Amino acid sequence: MSTDLSGDIIRRNENLGLNEYKFLLKAIVGSGIGEETYAPKMVFDGNEENPGHQDAIMEMEEFFEDSIGKLFQRTGIRPDNIDVLVVNVSMLTCMPSLSGRIVNRYKMREDIKTYNLSGMGCSASLVSINLVQSVFKSKKNQVALVITSECLTPNWYTGSDRSMILSNCLFRTGGCAMLLTNKPSLAHKSMFKLKVLVRTHHGSKDEAYGCCFQTEDTQGRVGFHLGKSLPKTATRAFVENLKVIAPKILPMRELFRFASLSFARKTLQNIFGKSFYATRPMINFKTGIDHFCLHTGGKAVIDAVAQSLSLSPFDIEPARMTLHRFGNTSASSLWYVLGYMEAKKRLKKGDKLFMISFGAGFKCNSCLWEVVRDLEGVGNVWNECNIQNYPPKTLENPFLTKYGWIQDEDIATFKFL
Repeated sequence: MSTDLSGDIIRRNENLGLNEYKFLLKAIVGSGIGEETYAPKMVFDGNEENPGHQDAIMEMEEFFEDSIGKLFQRTGIRPDNIDVLVVNVSMLTCMPSLSGRIVNRYKMREDIKTYNLSGMGCSASLVSINLVQSVFKSKKNQVALVITSECLTPNWYTGSDRSMILSNCLFRTGGCAMLLTNKPSLAHKSMFKLKVLVRTHHGSKDEAYGCCFQTEDTQGRVGFHLGKSLPKTATRAFVENLKVIAPKILPMRELFRFASLSFARKTLQNIFGKSFYATRPMINFKTGIDHFCLHTGGKAVIDAVAQSLSLSPFDIEPARMTLHRFGNTSASSLWYVLGYMEAKKRLKKGDKLFMISFGAGFKCNSCLWEVVRDLEGVGNVWNECNIQNYPPKTLENPFLTKYGWIQDEDIATFKFL
């Protein structure tokens, strides 16, 4: 998705007015996304207005063919070794299901347990992991295949509603396939061990429920609405999630320090009144976490989480580079961030890695992994990007260079060009 192609896509949307053109250009310029991200074939063909069901299926099957095939080749696990299959693609439901298509494509066993998740949004990966975790509690010696992606073909918005055209600037094509097991004989092949997983759901609150919504605009065009209350909703869910998971992953000394400072601050305020000022104490998550794997929901999302957790530029580099190189690939974005750390050889045996994701509903899910062996990044997707060039010395914004000059009076010229 080069700058020139992005400009062509914007120009050929005849439903946009001058104000919408300016809004869309500003959004893409400030998105933090580079020009090497991927989009569905129908965008390159100029068929966004009328994609067919088969176009959507083709997008998914191309991903299945490439990602699952590479996973089996890399691990030596055969399709008939799979006991559990979980597929999460939020915005495409078909018959037979996507999990059924995978079973058919790879001729998996007749007794395989399949789960097809939809509507779970960008946090679907950890929902899938949690589902497998539950299965493993009741069944031993299992191997699970988890597939996470998103189908953009039927969800590329071609209308003019600002809250819906924004998704076109952020979401890109991508996906991941991974294997999980509770089989002792495969322990030597493992990369990570799941320590704890916490899911927070604010769907009972109307504001949270409606801030991310697939709906139709006034012209009946289907799109994904991103509401103005999204940042506030995400913050609330994030805080609630941290309250639950922090005691499970941080050392007692840090929890005691935080509790002591909080108690002292409250006591002094009670003595001297509300006029007494003392800085609110912060939990230092780095006391129990070595790496932070943040959902690449957008530049603002990464910056907000970084500020909340007092993270350094080094900590958020994997998320920023993933957003720049691949965009927001929905539920699979976490694994691109993880892949960056692996390719950079940051992950050493015993390290603790914290994952955090947000999704429609509204959901905030997080988990902690332990690295069980030094990882060298063999077969990693980032190796195709020449990982040594990341992060670039200067993170150029090609969209700013191309379209940053456009003002109100220039929109008509841009549209004509």
